[in-house]
Amino acid sequence: MSSVELFTIMTFKELNLLEPILNALTSEGYTNPTPIQEKAIPILLAGRDIMGCAQTGTGKTAAFAIPILQRLTQIPRTSGNRSIRSLIVTPTRELAIQIEDSFKSYGANLPLKHAVVFGGVNQASQVNRLKNGVDILIATPGRLLDLVQQGFINLKSLEIFVLDEADRMLDMGFIHDVKKIIKIIPEKRQTLFFSATMPKEITSLANSILTNPSHVEVSPVSSTAETIQQELYYVDTDQKKELLLHLLAEQKISNALVFSRTKHGADKIVKILSREKINAAAIHGNKSQNARQNALNSFKERTLRVLVATDIAARGIDIDDLEYVFNYDLPNIPETYVHRIGRTGRAGASGKAISFCDTEERAYLKDIQKLIGLTVPVVNEHPFPATGKVKIKSPDTRPPRQKQSFYGRR
Repeated sequence: MSSVELFTIMTFKELNLLEPILNALTSEGYTNPTPIQEKAIPILLAGRDIMGCAQTGTGKTAAFAIPILQRLTQIPRTSGNRSIRSLIVTPTRELAIQIEDSFKSYGANLPLKHAVVFGGVNQASQVNRLKNGVDILIATPGRLLDLVQQGFINLKSLEIFVLDEADRMLDMGFIHDVKKIIKIIPEKRQTLFFSATMPKEITSLANSILTNPSHVEVSPVSSTAETIQQELYYVDTDQKKELLLHLLAEQKISNALVFSRTKHGADKIVKILSREKINAAAIHGNKSQNARQNALNSFKERTLRVLVATDIAARGIDIDDLEYVFNYDLPNIPETYVHRIGRTGRAGASGKAISFCDTEERAYLKDIQKLIGLTVPVVNEHPFPATGKVKIKSPDTRPPRQKQSFYGRR
């Protein structure tokens, strides 16, 4: 059975959800669950642990938010006070805010309270919300541990623990904080573990915190949406900036997400665009959380024309009606290409993914095309065609090609 058939044959009503949740979903315009929601919700409603391998854009947040809301509504509190019963730990402020928005939407008709805490801002307003009592807490690891240490957060009544984007936690150096959090939460709990990829350290962590988990994997990473028009431009490295400026102008592009392989590269692209009076900003690990959130908000509000991002900074970011994605640098991990271009062409909308490829990136392109089972159409007619000359670099700073292991891949 195809993923399309899975998507269309079931409705949320068939998942035995509470009426207030169904009404909230209807208000949001949702009637059919995505494959991960269809698979995960019944497992989680039964109180079982889950190990989910799912990429951005699969509906993962709703897959855990909906059953958490239902279980907390159906199961009475063990104590009289309103204490934290569910904790969702996620790596970035942007993701934490998006997850809280989901709980706000799906739980609009329920008496449950939720709050979000993250670093980079004054903690006073966050502490005030906690003092009023919350059932569901969404948090980034550092701020969570700070507030626990200060005595503002007590996790003794925790019933459901969610670790979201576990592989990204590893990438960002948060695994030690995650392990500290696991030590201070009750051993008897329901645990939900989600990761887009499953490297050895993440698999080991999952095995150490899950009890007889159900395994769910959806949306093979090798697939690209048919609604995305893909194009490839062969261009020399030092001509990429001119080609980007040319395409932004020629195609009258009003908004574009541009991917750079490095943080330094992202900043360099922003400088190039800014010199040409193109409103642009970068998001990456060296930017403050405030700067990243402001850039993202400006891009969503269309006051920022171009958002330049590294892969780690961009994961989990949903942007409605995004028309263009540029791969200024081809990724050295082929699966990353699918993640990147999947930012556009969502929910049946059309989108275009434009990739630049220099001589040294040809091997990356070969791996990408092998993974997706397609030859990306080449655009030969443009002002900056590749000369085919390989620039000598000393030392070579380009990372080696990598293969990532995905949970469940055979």
